This record gives sequence, C-alpha cells and structure tokens, in this order.
Amino acid sequence: MSTETVAPAQTRAPALDPGRWLALGVIALAQLLIVLDASIVNIALPTAQHDLHISDANRQWVVTAYTLAFGGLLLLGGRIADFTGRKRAFIIGLIGFAAASAIGGGAVNEGMLFIARGAQGAFAALMAPAALSLLTVTFTDARERARAFGVYGAIAGGGLAVGLLAGGVLTEYLSWRWCLLVSAPVAIVAAILALRFVHESRAEGNTRYDIPGALTSTVGFVALVYGFTKASSDGWTSATTLSLLIGAAVLLAAFVVIELRSKHPLLPMRVILDNNRGGSYLAALLVGVGMFGVFLFLTYYMQITLGYSALMTGVAFLPFTVGIILGAGLSTQLLTRVGPRVSMVIGLTLAAVGMALLTRIGVDTGYWSHVLPAVLVISFGMGITFGPLSNTALVGVANHDAGVASALVNTAQQIGGSLGTALLNTIAASALTSYLADHAKSGSPAQVLAVGTVHSYTVAFWVSAGLIALAAVITAVLVRARRDQLSATEGAPAAF
Repeated sequence: MSTETVAPAQTRAPALDPGRWLALGVIALAQLLIVLDASIVNIALPTAQHDLHISDANRQWVVTAYTLAFGGLLLLGGRIADFTGRKRAFIIGLIGFAAASAIGGGAVNEGMLFIARGAQGAFAALMAPAALSLLTVTFTDARERARAFGVYGAIAGGGLAVGLLAGGVLTEYLSWRWCLLVSAPVAIVAAILALRFVHESRAEGNTRYDIPGALTSTVGFVALVYGFTKASSDGWTSATTLSLLIGAAVLLAAFVVIELRSKHPLLPMRVILDNNRGGSYLAALLVGVGMFGVFLFLTYYMQITLGYSALMTGVAFLPFTVGIILGAGLSTQLLTRVGPRVSMVIGLTLAAVGMALLTRIGVDTGYWSHVLPAVLVISFGMGITFGPLSNTALVGVANHDAGVASALVNTAQQIGGSLGTALLNTIAASALTSYLADHAKSGSPAQVLAVGTVHSYTVAFWVSAGLIALAAVITAVLVRARRDQLSATEGAPAAF
C-alpha cells in the first residue's frame, strides 16, 4: 500500500467511535454475568439441594459442572472467537448463556440442573475470551485502554462478592431458582445492545482449526480440574484422583508437543513464551489459587464462628466490592504513569499483606476489628492488580491471536480457582486434624473443635498470602512492558 493511502487512515485513527464506551458497558455487563454465576449459587446451594433431593455426594456438581466446562473449553472458545468473529461469538455466548440459565432455573431434577450449569460454563467459555479480545482491539489509546481495563478488572474482582450478596438476597426473599433465572433477561439485553454497539473483528489469514490440539487441551484441562475436585473429597492418593491427574498430565504434555509441531496451533507458543504475557498468566494462576481462600474460609468463619445468616454473610462481603472499585480507579492512574509492572507489584503486595492480616482472626474476634480491615486491604490490592494483569496478558499480541491470549487469562484464573478448592481444603483439613490431635486435652471437645477450625482457616490464609506474594515476585521479575507498549495490539485496527 502506498504512503498516500496510508496517511489518511492514520490521520483518521484518533477520530474514535463514540460508541466505544457503550460497547465497554455491554462487555462489562457480560463479564459480570460470568463472574456472578461462578459464585451466586454457593449460598443458594443448600436450598436447591433440599428442593431437588440432591445427595451430599452429588451436590458438588452444581458448582463443578460450571467450573469444568468453563475451564476446559476456554482455549477452544478463544480460537473460535478469533476465527468466526469476536462479536458473533460474544452474542452467541450471551444467547446460549441466557437459555442455559433459564433451563437451570426451571430444573425439575438434579440431572437437569447439572446439565444446565455445564451449558452455562460452555457458553461462558465462548463469551469470556471474545469479551476481553474485543476490549483489546477496540481501545487503542493508552489512557483509554487503561481506563477500560480498570472497569473490566473491577467487574472481574468485585463480581464474586456481589454474587455472594445476590445469592443471599434472592434465596432468602424469592427462591434459589432466581439465582439462575436472573441471568437470562440480563444476557438477552446484553446481546441486543451488543448488536448495536459492539463492532466485529476477526483474525485474518489461515483460520484452520487445530482439532488434535483442541481435543487434548479440552479433555486435559477437564481431567485436571476434575482431578483436583476429586482430591478434595476422595483424597490425593485415591485411584480416581491419581488416574485423573496422570491422565491430565499425559494429555497436556501431548498438547504441548502437538502445538510445537502444528502449522496451525490452537495455542501458538509465541503467545505464552513472551516474558510479559507469560508472567501475567502465571500471576493470574497464583491469584486464582490464593484468592479462593478469601471467599471459601471467610464464608465458613462468618456463618459458623460468628453465626451470620447467608444474607448477612453476603452483606459482609460488600466492602470487598468497594475496595475493588477504589483500587481499580487508582490502577488507571498508575498504569499510565508507572506502567504495569509497578502497578501489579504494588497491588499484589497489598493483597498478600491483607491476606496475612486475616491470620489474626480467632474464635473471640469480630468482623469490624479483624475481618473488615483485611478485606479492604485485599480488595484494594486486587483492584489495582486486575486491570494491569489483563492488559499485560495481551501486550504485543497479534490480532490473529487476541482471542486465544484472552482465553488464557481466564483459563489461568479458572484453573487456579479449581486448584485452590482442592489445595486449600486439603491443607485446612490436615491442619484441623493435627490441631485436634495435639490439643485434645486442652479443653472441652466443642471448644477445641471451634479453636481448631479457626486455626485451619488461618493456615490456609498463610498459604494464600504466600502464593499471592509469589505472584508479586514473578511479576517483578518477568514483566518488563512499558507504558507505551499498552497502547495497541499488534496488527489491530484502530477502530471498526
């Protein structure tokens, strides 16, 4: 193309589509749906279990059916979004998510509910990478992109706490079914708005699918997530757990070999071997593992030790959302002034300190004195972290790979959360067993059990603090992206 034809396009680039901020609103709404449905059913689970006569052994599937489908299909969903069109994949994901939510809300037996939750996860795996890559190719100005990713990060971090609150409110005042039904109309509205305000983009060039890579990665990730899920219930040495984990290792190793040899890989190694992106993916994985402890063990602590109701537990998590929003606001300023590495190190360090503060809780401590300060520090740190983390995970990535790079961010967090379920549960259970054995004669059985239970939480919090601190170290060592490198995705058009 001649210089004369390029110059006008370059001069027109600053005249950005005024609808891009409305597009951000639609994308943020979709992300909120994804995050909400990962947490909203937790508080509603006991009621749903009773109504549908779900056994204790099977109740986990209400949560893990979503996790398995989401985590296992994210990479494939990212590639489908790249090749078929991100807007198209985004809208299909929203419509499918709405249908699955309606089916789940109207479930008449456990099988119907499990299938609906799996379908929600599958459509979320199509929607999530499409949403993040749409942000990447829509916002090319450095300051605007920082602001957009700040909003996205606030939604991603605060949505979990909002989900817990919404689950408590809907279950207590309406029905557990509304925890699923409420997503259907919201998703439909988001799909209609996306038709108007979101612009299409897709990868150019050869768009052949890597079927062997898709199969080995999807089944491998499903086996890994399910293996760690079974470890929390059956133990790490059970035949089922070991078979799943060994199978996952073999499949994922085969996936790497396939990707290195494939002419059209599902996951080009160039995406993850870059220091900036690789560091972000590792940090996302560790944050996913570590942050799980906040919601899991604080929920138990507030309901069992402090005696809070489900609704009050949800309300008690609201400050987490406030901290996320405040941190995200600061993150926007930091990202354009000091760059992503400093922003992420500050945010992750604060989150690790806040997690360490949670280890001070005890049987006789209260929410206002011990829980709230720690939650505010953790959430503020995470609010600073999420925007730069998502942004850096896509820095310098070619437009052709934007969807799969976006999927990796969500995959890392989802796999991390699943690993955290098994890892922290196992660590807490071992800590409780050891405490009871060592302090059996130090008081009444009820008193020893109460103290030992809180002790098991604090042990898990220490592990979480260490993992998040490790994420800060990895970020400091690997991430080297400059502020100006965040201004545009390589090969991405300025506007659509």
